Amino acid sequence: MKGVGEIKDPVHGYIRFTEVEKKLIDSTPVQRLRNIKQLAGAELTYPGAVHTRFLHSLGVMHLAGMLGVYLAEKGYISEEEIQKVRLAGLLHDVGHGPFSHVYEEILEKHRHQTHEDLTQWVIESSEIGDILSSHGFSKKEIAQLSTGHLDRTERIFLNQVIAGHFSADIMDYLARDSYFAGVEYGKVDAQRLISSLELIEKRLMADGSGAFGVLESFIIARMEMFNTVYFHRTVRATNVMIARAMDFACEKLGLASFKDVEEFLRLDDGKVLEGLLSLKKEVDQKLQKAYQYILGVRSRKLLKSTYELIIFRKDTFFSNLLNKPNIRREVEVEIGEKTGVDPDFIVIDVPQVLSVPINPVERQRSDILVYRKTPAGVIVQKATELSPLLASLTQFMDIVRVYTLPQFREKVAEVCEKTFGGKPFSAKISV
Repeated sequence: MKGVGEIKDPVHGYIRFTEVEKKLIDSTPVQRLRNIKQLAGAELTYPGAVHTRFLHSLGVMHLAGMLGVYLAEKGYISEEEIQKVRLAGLLHDVGHGPFSHVYEEILEKHRHQTHEDLTQWVIESSEIGDILSSHGFSKKEIAQLSTGHLDRTERIFLNQVIAGHFSADIMDYLARDSYFAGVEYGKVDAQRLISSLELIEKRLMADGSGAFGVLESFIIARMEMFNTVYFHRTVRATNVMIARAMDFACEKLGLASFKDVEEFLRLDDGKVLEGLLSLKKEVDQKLQKAYQYILGVRSRKLLKSTYELIIFRKDTFFSNLLNKPNIRREVEVEIGEKTGVDPDFIVIDVPQVLSVPINPVERQRSDILVYRKTPAGVIVQKATELSPLLASLTQFMDIVRVYTLPQFREKVAEVCEKTFGGKPFSAKISV
């Protein structure tokens, strides 16, 4: 774990790196992350939010190392494992495509994959794997750990360092996104949160007594960042326009047809933006619409939110329907028919990141567990059982919005009121 250099980071200060980390940082897959913005089109709403996946990856490496050192001091892991979690933190986003999570919709629709799938693929199939192997690390093990899927029962808790409720990933992106967006909501006392963790029943749990305040602040920060930044209506307007442009031009630009790692790694924000802007003279209608969308983003002439619906996660049937792209498309077409508006310019938007705490690996809501030491022994409880505030907030809502061009705003809103109102919407559509 000998440091060979350091990088000045605006969020964490100096981040030191080892020899193997230096080689990975200088590799093509990691350097490519300099060309992928962390928050896609958020800069049109928060002009400072131009930070990249590269910066975030360095921060996750740093915080994973802090967590690793803490666990090692308690005798739970070895120094080699500290290095492993740092490597996993550095590499956890190498599978992200252009415009970060916006590209996730393209991956899912056209390849039935996620960026985690591509992350493991890139680690095992690119120069990253060679670098890891040459330094005595298993590229398969690091690939699994980088996505929170390490398949070792006795070390399953290491997954939580990268992809758990208290992960280095979440701690960094809250602090970093908050810093660059210029908002205060994501500030987290990472050091205090880390020092509150304990290994209970082979899982990392936070102290439900002395350090509960920092945990409560951490969970609230996630919810506030969701509402204020990640699902801000104008941020999402930009991102749905980028997503639809990429979808319409997917085949033409080869956004999902890559055959090897090298071909995938050529895809970044600049490459795709250049490709979309080159569609100006295309005669195909879908390609023309892709060009119109990306031109709107470039000139900040954005779609407008015409209708907003608050739904609760308890309504799982409703939520599951709206999270199926084909169902949303049916409703968009129906609205288009009733308004005379081209359904290609009607977008039903649902969150890609849940507003309530989720298990990042399983991509679904799960309880955050805490421990308390009592005279009778250690007690494990849900965080919501100790905090009335969290109990109410984690019954939070998710938001469905309908976007369209400004000139069609009123007529689309009127139809949405009728479509989503009245009898339960779930009764009006077939699976």
